Amino acid sequence: MRKLALIGAVLAAAAGMTANVAQAETELNFGIISTEASANQKKNWEPFLEAMTKATGLKVNGFYASDYAGVIEAMRFNKVQVAWYGNKSAMEAVDRSNAEVFAQTVSKDGSTGYYAHIIVNTDSPYTKLDDILKCDKSIDFSIGDPNSTSGFLVPTSYIFAAKNIDPKNCFKTLRNASHQANSMAVANKQVAAATNNSEDLTRMEGTAPDARKKIRIIWTSPIIPLDPLTWRKDLDPAVKSKLYTFLMNYGRVGTPEEVKAAREILANLVWSPFKPSNNDQLLPIRILEANKSIMKINGDDKLTAEQKAEQIAPLQAALKKAEAGTVKAEGGAFKKQVAAFVETDKTGDQAAIKKMIGEFAAHAVTTPTN
Repeated sequence: MRKLALIGAVLAAAAGMTANVAQAETELNFGIISTEASANQKKNWEPFLEAMTKATGLKVNGFYASDYAGVIEAMRFNKVQVAWYGNKSAMEAVDRSNAEVFAQTVSKDGSTGYYAHIIVNTDSPYTKLDDILKCDKSIDFSIGDPNSTSGFLVPTSYIFAAKNIDPKNCFKTLRNASHQANSMAVANKQVAAATNNSEDLTRMEGTAPDARKKIRIIWTSPIIPLDPLTWRKDLDPAVKSKLYTFLMNYGRVGTPEEVKAAREILANLVWSPFKPSNNDQLLPIRILEANKSIMKINGDDKLTAEQKAEQIAPLQAALKKAEAGTVKAEGGAFKKQVAAFVETDKTGDQAAIKKMIGEFAAHAVTTPTN
C-alpha cells in the first residue's frame, strides 16, 4: 500500500508539473512600466492586451508595477515574460533579467524617436535651463524614475553630469516620480521644475488638456530612440512566433475595419504599428550611460588621479565596445532589412508585408540577440 501511495504521489506531482508547463505555454504576463497611474494605464493597455489574447490564443495579463524596477525584477524571476520598457530600463533587463529586444514602438506620426524635456509652469519666472541651475537650494525639482531614459538618464547625462552638478546639492528638494506625476506637479505648482518627455506631453493633450496648457518647456534633449518591447530569451519559440506575428501584423494586416480598430487602440498608447528591432537599439544608451559615469568620476574631487583611472578603465572598455557595436550595426544586414520593411509598409501591400513579417519572426525566434 505504501508503495502504491508513493507511486500515486509521483504521478500526481508529474500531473501538476504538466499542468504548470501547459499554463506557462498558454498564459503570459506583459510588464508595463509605470509612466503614469496604473488606472490610467489599464484604460489604454487592456484593449491592446485583449486583442493580443484573442489573436494569439494566449491569455495575456497586464503586469503593472509601482516603479520600473518592479517590472525588471519580475522579468528576472520569470513573473513577467514580455515587457514594454524605456531604453534605460530595457538595458537593465537585458543585462540582468534574461531579456532581449525584439520590437520598437513607433510614434503616432511615424517617427521612431522622442525627446526628454525640463518643464515649468507657464507662470514661472524660469524661461531657460540656466535659470533653474543656480544651485542655491531655492527650487523644488522632480526627476524621473532612476530607470527611466528620458526622465532620469538623459537629463542626468546631458545636464547634471555634463555640468558637474549633483542635483542633491543643487535643489531645495529632489524627488523621483513618474512622468504623469511630474507633469501634474508642475501644472499645479507643487514643484518649480521637473523632467518629462514629448510622448507624455502629447498624451496629456488628450487626457488633461487644461493642465497641459499650464506647462512650458525650457529644455529639450537630442532625439532618443523610441521604446523597445522585450521578451525573455527562454520563452517558448512557438509563443515568440505567435507574439511577433501578432505585434507586427497589428494595425497593418486585415480588413480595413480591423486595421482601423487596431490603429485606434495603438493611438491611445500614442503609437502606430511596431517595427522590428534588436538589442542594437540599446547601444546609444550604453554609450550615454558610460559617458555619464565617466564625467561623474572625473568631476569627483574626493578621488585621486589613480582612483579615477582605475574606475574609468572598465567604463572606457564598455564605451569602446558599444561604439564598435554601433558602427557594425549601422552597416549590418538587419538594419537594411528593417529599412526595406519600412519602405514595403508604405506601399500597403499586405501580402508582401506578411511575407516579410514571417521572415523576421523566424529570425527573431531562432537567433537570440547579443
